[in-house]
Amino acid sequence: MATPSNDTTPRLFDRALLRARQDRARRAGAEPFLLERVSADLAERLQAVTRQFSHGADLGTPGDQVRRALAGQTELKNIALPDGDDDALPLAASSVDLVVSALALHTVNDLPGVLAQIRRALKPDGLFLAAMTGGDTLTELRQAFAAAETEVEGGISPRVAPFADLRDAGALLQRAGFALPVTDVDRIVVRYDNAFALMQDLRRMGATNVLVERRRVPLRRATLLRMAAIYSERFADADGRIRATFDIVWMSGWAPHESQQKPLKPGSAKMSLEEAVKGRRAE
Repeated sequence: MATPSNDTTPRLFDRALLRARQDRARRAGAEPFLLERVSADLAERLQAVTRQFSHGADLGTPGDQVRRALAGQTELKNIALPDGDDDALPLAASSVDLVVSALALHTVNDLPGVLAQIRRALKPDGLFLAAMTGGDTLTELRQAFAAAETEVEGGISPRVAPFADLRDAGALLQRAGFALPVTDVDRIVVRYDNAFALMQDLRRMGATNVLVERRRVPLRRATLLRMAAIYSERFADADGRIRATFDIVWMSGWAPHESQQKPLKPGSAKMSLEEAVKGRRAE
């Protein structure tokens, strides 16, 4: 069994509250558009991999969209991310050859520890493929809230979680020991009638504020109205509808295996850079 996370890891997210809000969203009728888009993209990316997977795990995805999207390619066991920060993933070492995850890992308190556990759970030459929100996700909402709270309340409270960027994701894969790590970003821009419609969708995604350091008092009506006005002033198109950005950070890596391509050793190239450039110019 993989080892639990380090006790010194900062606790940014209230994962028990996250689970409760996701459960509430499912009971009320979840909004699946973003998860369905990501699940379809994940299936397409996996189709490009020229091998079969027999023992896979879907880690933490808040719905069955990934498992349905991959039903014709591979069977996946649903593995929930634990609420407790010190709990290990329920995956034995070298027990699966595929781990996928969609829109779940961005709310993990110890992402380096979770990636290390995933790496240990994979069989040699097993694949990890995941998508999480990151980069400039909800940058418009963040900016509008910051401006409104500064103007109305004289200060800013944490309302939208910090997101990892592409460089962070690549470094974490390398740190966890994955071979052939690859990261990229898919930017999705969604338009809404107003900021309140966006916030309603976020509630139906179970994606509202679960930061441990969140403000515990209700949001002031004046602040909320000013936020919506600022959002429309700064981020509306000509037809009056507002834009909301979702940056989907994709991560993939393999458990090391001797059959995998290895980088060339320094000095082993058969042609110098100067010769390569000269040859290119001569074409």
